[in-house]
This record gives sequence, C-alpha cells and structure tokens, in this order.
Amino acid sequence: MLLFLSYLLFAPLALASLRPRRPRLPKAPPSARVVERVSAVTGKAIPPIDTIYTFDQLVDHNNPGAGTFKQRYWVSQEFYAPGGPMVVFTPGESGVEGDSLYLDNGTMVGLIAQQQHGAMIEIEHRYYGLSSPVANLSAANLKYHTIDQAIEDLAYFAQNVHLPIPGGDQVSPSHAPWVLVGGSYSGALTAWTMVKKPGVFYAAYASSATVQNEVDSWQYFEPIRQNMPKNCSADVQAAIAHIDGILTGGNASAIASLYDLFGVSGLKHADDFAATLMDHVSAWQDLQPGFDPAEEDFFDFCDHLEVKNGTMAPAGGWGVDHAVAAWANYTKADYMQWDCGSDSPDDCLTTYDLSNPYWTNVTSPQDDRAYQWTLCSEEGFSSLSGAPAGSPTLVSRILTPSWDARMCQQYFPDAFGKDTLPAIVQANTNWVTKTNAAYGAAQIKANRLFLANGKQDPWRCETLSAPSLTIASTAQQPIALSNGFHCSDLLTYSGEVDSTILAVQKQGLAAIKGWLAGWKPASGKRGHAQPREAYSPRGHTW
Repeated sequence: MLLFLSYLLFAPLALASLRPRRPRLPKAPPSARVVERVSAVTGKAIPPIDTIYTFDQLVDHNNPGAGTFKQRYWVSQEFYAPGGPMVVFTPGESGVEGDSLYLDNGTMVGLIAQQQHGAMIEIEHRYYGLSSPVANLSAANLKYHTIDQAIEDLAYFAQNVHLPIPGGDQVSPSHAPWVLVGGSYSGALTAWTMVKKPGVFYAAYASSATVQNEVDSWQYFEPIRQNMPKNCSADVQAAIAHIDGILTGGNASAIASLYDLFGVSGLKHADDFAATLMDHVSAWQDLQPGFDPAEEDFFDFCDHLEVKNGTMAPAGGWGVDHAVAAWANYTKADYMQWDCGSDSPDDCLTTYDLSNPYWTNVTSPQDDRAYQWTLCSEEGFSSLSGAPAGSPTLVSRILTPSWDARMCQQYFPDAFGKDTLPAIVQANTNWVTKTNAAYGAAQIKANRLFLANGKQDPWRCETLSAPSLTIASTAQQPIALSNGFHCSDLLTYSGEVDSTILAVQKQGLAAIKGWLAGWKPASGKRGHAQPREAYSPRGHTW
C-alpha cells in the first residue's frame, strides 16, 4: 500500500534476497476461476469472465493529443439487471491474470453486484500487464505513470466506455451509479479517486487502503510482533539484537564466523544478509484467516526456532544461543539449498551487481519495475526498516531508507544515478509530503467511502486504522476494523472462518445498499439501483 505504500518493493526473479513484500492482494477464490457462467437473472449463458476487452485510454489526460493506448478490462453480467450499478475493481500494481479476476461472489466485488443486481468490471492499471502505453520502462518512458493519471483513467473509463452488456452504451455515471472497489494500493487509489473525482463514482469500498504514504514504515512489523507466537517473537528479537551487535561491531573475524554459521560465507554486504533474515519475518504478509500453520512459511520458520527435541519453547523462548543456531540452520535449508542451489552466496543474495538483468532489463511488462517507479517518485519507499532505538525490533536496524534509495538508483540510473543516497531519501521525503497533501492522507475526507482494515495487517500503519490515529467513523465515511490480515475482507471465505470479518463485510454491504438507494440519474428521475432480492447461488444471504 499494497497496500502497499507507500510500499517497499522486493520482487526479484533473479535475486533470492529480494522477494515480493509489497502489499499484494490475496488471490481470488478458486470459484472465480470457473469462467463459464450463466446469468443469475435470465438463466441464459453469458460470455466467460476471462473474456478480454480493450478500451482506448488516453496516454496523457492533460494532453489528449498525445494519443491513446489499449487498456484491458473484464466484465461479468452474472448478476446484472438493467438499472443496476457498475461495480468496478482495479487490482492496482499487478497485471490481471486468472487468479486476480475478482468477478465472482466469492469476492466483495461480487457480493455488491449480487446484492444490487450490478455488472462486475475489472480494469487493468496503466503500465501493468498488457495495459502499457510504452514498450519499455526506462525512467523517461515512465513520465505518464502517476497517481493522477491512474485516477483520471478510472474516471475517463466510466464516462466513456460502452460496456458489452445490455444497454452498455447508456451506463455512464449520469445514467447509472458506479461503485469503485479496491484493496491495498488499489484501495488507496479508490479512496484518492473519491477525493479527486467526486461524483464519478457514487460509492466506494476500500480494503486495507494505504492512504498514508511514508518513507520509513518500520511499524509494518508491529502487528506481526504483537500477534505472532510470543516465544518466537522473543527469540527473533534476541537473535536480531545479537546479530546486529556483530554486524556493527567492526570485528571482521566475528562477522565471517556469523556468515559461516548461516551458510552465507563470502557474502560481501551486511545489508544483503539482513534482508535475507527479514524475508522470514515478512512471510507473515501471506497469511489469511483459516490458514493451516503447517502449510505457512512463517510458522515453519517459527517452529524451527521454538521446537527443540519435540518440546515447544515457553513464552520467553529458548534464548539467544538456540535461536541464532536454529535460525542459521533454517536459512541454510531455505535460501541456500532451495533458492540458491549451486550459486555462491554472494551471487545468489547480492543486490550490488549492477550488471544483473534484474536491474538493466527495461522491457515491458514488468509489474515490479513499474511499481518501484511509483515508490521512488510519488508514494515513498515505505522502507521495512528496523525499529528505532528503544523500540523492540524483529529485523536488523542496519536496514534503513538508504537501502531503498539504492534500489531506486539501481533500477533507474537515468533518473537517480547521479544522486547520493541521502539526496534520494530527501527527494523521496519531499514526494511523500506532496502526495499526502494532494490526497489527504490521515485527513482524507470523501462521501460514501467505506474503509475496511484488519488488526493483523502489517500495512495497517498506513491505513486510517493505524494505532497512532484516532479517526472517527462516520455515516459518510465508515471505518471498520476486523481481526483480519491484509485485504482479508475482500474475499468471502474470510467471513466463513472469522466472525469479525463477516461483520465488516455485512456493514460494508449495508452501507453500499443504503447509499445507492439515494442515487438519482442526471435527469433527476429515481434510479433502480436497489433490487428487492439478490440471487444467491452459494447460499450467501446478507
């Protein structure tokens, strides 16, 4: 946000120490991948939901003469009846594939459409997937990759598209209500669109919306620390304090011995080692309600630290000696055996090899590169840093925003190559200030905007439910907090296993229903956005 965001991007295919830690949306439920459907209203066959349509989108909304590009979108009319709303979902910072089609009542998009007899639409964000106006992602070609342009895309699409549904050329926002749905970064984009383009989308539902851009998001780890097993938390903190003491102690022999213990002998840079360790902790972000601990990387990691000779550690853990040794064994098996294979530790884990195609390849599409540009130029690194001195930390304090500044420099040398790392951090800080001022951040205000968040979401620190904030929920801008993780409420399986998420979903659906009951077309005549009864093939009742 991701959310994130606002968010740190780690997404390499080539470098094991860089992995996806940006706030990604959870995968759509398996039912959403069943593409053949019939209309719940007419009983007739409708086009498969994976049918791809394209829209001629403006390259530059400030200069329509710059031309257009083909922006992909998908439509489902499974629950649609004429007069119903257009329910739009954008997946944000990733291309749309089968497991990211949220056009099913296993998702909040589908529940809203089912309740309101609406059409479901998913639109691919500019510069992601195959919806790019450029052939390569050099810094010069990314000048139209901005938050403002993305907001304008959504508005221009709603105002001009002729949808492949009955009467699809008469469903603009003046003729039918439009509802915008997003999560993580796209949740923030949803909220920002409601702020900047009031009246285009009549109502919105934003999940885990990371609207507070930050350069340093060290508080990302606080929900993890507070909700993970206490013994694992205690031992991770003790191990990191011990490791940081060695990394910053200036004793080359001690550092070499530490690297040898963890199976990374020959690694040249301490921050690459610290990022490797952080990856085990940030695996928490992959969790969703109903998970099986035996199948999740995060709990596999904790079990390696806390189960000794078949016995589980007490709440205070086993202590630093065992924790460091157990973590070292886990790293050898996780990274060095499975991820690195025959590569040397430095070849596998280094982020300093500027000849690596990971940095030099600018061909499109590359979703991670595209999002990194947003982080470097507008949203802020959201560096997953160690906590400041005096606060407990799960990750090394040698990881600071300068780490992310170097990522910007190495991804985009044509934009940042001549700048020092402190200068990039300062420029990023300036961008964050500007972006937060433009869209409101913690002071965001919009009518008919529902904001859903989760207590266990590591990106909660950038939402309006951040523990540091006390923002009142209002009738026009409700803020609901479940016991969920990142964007848990976007999927209905979450509600089946967690009553707090189910309660948030019901609250959101009720808000949307009430708001749409008051919608009127431009002529002033009352619309028909609220059906009497919604078809429920899965037995969901709301």
